[in-house]
Amino acid sequence: MKNYLEFLIVDTYYPKFLSSLYERYPELREKEYSDQLEFIKGQCFGTGDFYSKNLKKLGCEAEDIIPNCNVLQNRWAVENGLKAKNSVLVRAAKRLPYIRRCISSFDWSLKVLEAQIKKAMPDVLYMQDLSFCPPSFLDDMKEYVTLVVGQIACPLPTLDYLKPYNLILTSFPHYVDRFRKLWINSEYFKIAFEPSVLERTGRPERIYACTFVGGISPAHKKGTDLLEELARHINIDFFGYGAETLDRNSPIIPKHHGEVWGLNMYKVLLSSRITINRHIDVAENYANNMRLYEATGCGAMLITDYKDNLNELFKVGREVIAYRDVDELIKLIKYYMKNDEEQSKIAENGQKRTMTEHNYFQRMGELIDIIDKYI
Repeated sequence: MKNYLEFLIVDTYYPKFLSSLYERYPELREKEYSDQLEFIKGQCFGTGDFYSKNLKKLGCEAEDIIPNCNVLQNRWAVENGLKAKNSVLVRAAKRLPYIRRCISSFDWSLKVLEAQIKKAMPDVLYMQDLSFCPPSFLDDMKEYVTLVVGQIACPLPTLDYLKPYNLILTSFPHYVDRFRKLWINSEYFKIAFEPSVLERTGRPERIYACTFVGGISPAHKKGTDLLEELARHINIDFFGYGAETLDRNSPIIPKHHGEVWGLNMYKVLLSSRITINRHIDVAENYANNMRLYEATGCGAMLITDYKDNLNELFKVGREVIAYRDVDELIKLIKYYMKNDEEQSKIAENGQKRTMTEHNYFQRMGELIDIIDKYI
């Protein structure tokens, strides 16, 4: 093995976040590719630059790509000699029906991504979105990379989208055996928190007694029923996407403050004394999601749904609080709203655990150890 590894980290961002970002900062469109990329990563959406920054600290080379950010990718294309092809495509696409324009745009995104991969020729092509690249594309790219690695903690794509990967990492413990039974290499790999986020947000006052920050969608059906019951009985503020999918009489709607992404999401958590977490249905009985670490990392007291492995991540009752049903959750929220000292101590313990054991510097060291077994 080489003394260091070269990573190309490919991650898609929510289109709504990207479009709103360029609307708020229209001057961003005119900046060079590297400046646009750094600005976007600095918003701390998803995992931002958390992987690449900490991999570099550990002596690796790492580069980030956001393949579905068309403005950004078009800038890279122009700067790297793909301008003529892009101009022809854009002129032709204007004459196509909408659905074919979408297909043409996606084909162009793959063309740019292909050129980026061929230029970088990394040891590890690290895909955060297993559904973005067609299987044939990844098969073709194996000529230019040593290892194609995917990471997933959501509903699975079809089998053909899984097969091209040399290794799939997941924070779902139950997924590991499922992948291995399909003859796909897989390892358990936990999520984490990036402490430098706190340097970018400042320390706002904790003005919210209790919050829920997260999505509402068909993948969260059981969780949505729980949240509506909370809205009926608790002074709670809601943030996130999907409110438009609710029935117009939902008790959540009057308490819902809209979408928050990246730094704004962290600021809400930093402004919360208590925050509630619930996992999507496919998590089954395993604790794994990002909110576990984001909430505790921001120093809010986390009340999360009980899972079999939760005590492996945090000490329940000391670092986080767990509930088994909505009635218990309502009782717990009311209790800790009245007992500030206990609430503050649990929040402090949870933050300490996350900062020391669930940070991205530590996690990237674990990632390198895993990759060493397969490279």
